[in-house]
Amino acid sequence: MSVKSRVLSDRYRVDELIGRGGMASVYRGQDVTLGREVAIKILKRELAADPAFRTRFRLEAQAASRMSHPTIVRVYDAGEDGETDADGTTHPVPYIVMELVSGRLLKDVIAEGPVPIPDALRYTDGILEALEYSHRAGVVHRDIKPGNVMVTGDGQVKVMDFGIARAVSDSSSTVAETTAIIGTAAYFSPEQAKGEPVDSRADVYSTGVVLYEMLTGRPPFRGDTPVAVAYQHVSETPLAPSEIVETVPRSLDAVALRALAKDPFQRYQDAGAFRQALDATAEGRVPSKKQVGALTSELYGDNPRQAAETARSLRQLSTDTTMKRTQAGPPAAWIWAGITVLAVVLISVLFWVISSRPGTTIPDNARVVPDVIDMSWDRANELLYGQDLQADRLEESSDKIAAGNVIRTEPAAGITVAPDQTVKVYVSTGQQMGTVPDLAGLSTEAATAALTSAQLALGSVTTRNDPELSAGTVISADQTGGDQIPTGTAVNLVVASGSVTLVDVVGYTVEAAQRALTADDVKLTPSVVEDPSCPAGRGDPTVAAQSLAPGDVPIHSTVELTVCTGRP
Repeated sequence: MSVKSRVLSDRYRVDELIGRGGMASVYRGQDVTLGREVAIKILKRELAADPAFRTRFRLEAQAASRMSHPTIVRVYDAGEDGETDADGTTHPVPYIVMELVSGRLLKDVIAEGPVPIPDALRYTDGILEALEYSHRAGVVHRDIKPGNVMVTGDGQVKVMDFGIARAVSDSSSTVAETTAIIGTAAYFSPEQAKGEPVDSRADVYSTGVVLYEMLTGRPPFRGDTPVAVAYQHVSETPLAPSEIVETVPRSLDAVALRALAKDPFQRYQDAGAFRQALDATAEGRVPSKKQVGALTSELYGDNPRQAAETARSLRQLSTDTTMKRTQAGPPAAWIWAGITVLAVVLISVLFWVISSRPGTTIPDNARVVPDVIDMSWDRANELLYGQDLQADRLEESSDKIAAGNVIRTEPAAGITVAPDQTVKVYVSTGQQMGTVPDLAGLSTEAATAALTSAQLALGSVTTRNDPELSAGTVISADQTGGDQIPTGTAVNLVVASGSVTLVDVVGYTVEAAQRALTADDVKLTPSVVEDPSCPAGRGDPTVAAQSLAPGDVPIHSTVELTVCTGRP
């Protein structure tokens, strides 16, 4: 039986092929239980033959299924069916069931020609919004590229295949296999190219590559083989986008170069910081060409490729005994004359420095404040007393100097003072700590006030749908209430949006639609409205219309489900 004509796990009917990738094929399908259209991704047979991969794939798909965000293609289910070949052998058919998205792949959008800068920024922001959500959920994508990003008809970005790259990389035995399965190396981070462990900053780098490609029409690094491209990610300096396309603002040069830093610690440390940098470009913060050049030197050094080639050439010249001089050297007399002049100049400068050095003798009626920074108070007091100086102990907090040690003195070390003068010695009490207040259930305003009162700062505020909480109510914080943390620390909040996501239940049976609307993550109120003006269908009644459009709706909303009850 062909794949197209089968029903997986007695629930998912597989219809026509709508896409094919390096590791799976995607089909339009139907969830016959809920009566909704879905996309079904079926793994290639060679991958499905690996039991370790199937297990990893299922676990990662289940992790992805717990994520629900408008910018992420929803994973509904993951499972495994079997298929029997003509010779009687049975092989596993792992699959995942996803939201069916109507739109185009971002790689097709890029292939059509230059992406307008406002669209490029909007698409990048959508990708980063998805990553911001997934990273908080503990899921690193690992394979951000235009082929994994959908753009809907209204310009909405949808990122797909979360967790699948990890299933591949954790189950593949070699880097070569992983590269072949995941696809092009054009979007790899340097740490991925080197086979090192990765975190969310690898996704930041890959998003920077996607932004670069949308701005310039090509990735920052190209080569004849994946290995050649991977090498460039590790060791070569990308051109600023405006050097390829003059109409790209220099403000975006700075953003792209920062996102493409080789060292993860020099990149934006999370997707939120990347989004803020993009927002800043819209505010007209444009660096000069000199500043962009300085940033390139900071992130990549002074043209590492050219430096490596120069060093290689010098090594070749120094070891190649077959090379002969083609020009006579300078006359020996001129060489010795030059050495003599240089020696005279050096001796003259040295004599001037010695003769002009100020005296170091301290008068009997003066004292020099010793350097006691980071010494214990007792030791500092002894040194000052030995210099006939009086120590006045003052205390203040410090996050750099251990408690009981000296932070600084007034006057500072090296200053000449009179004997018996009082020196203020500031001693560290250690890092000042604040107690994290319990924030869950508070309004955003009340939480901000509580943090301020505890000498803590409000960090990022992210909204999340919750079926019970009104808009602006704190769901959680990234610090636990009652914990002691350094004052000034930013506490990030997740607050309720006041909305839940309503799915399109038109075509569902009434019973299935009611289950969908009353699910724990939605908790809406369904109300069935009979419409005798339209003919009833055969079998169980189905929903002909719903009073609220699919998408985010206020919590506790009532959704009227219209059911046709007229004569057939």
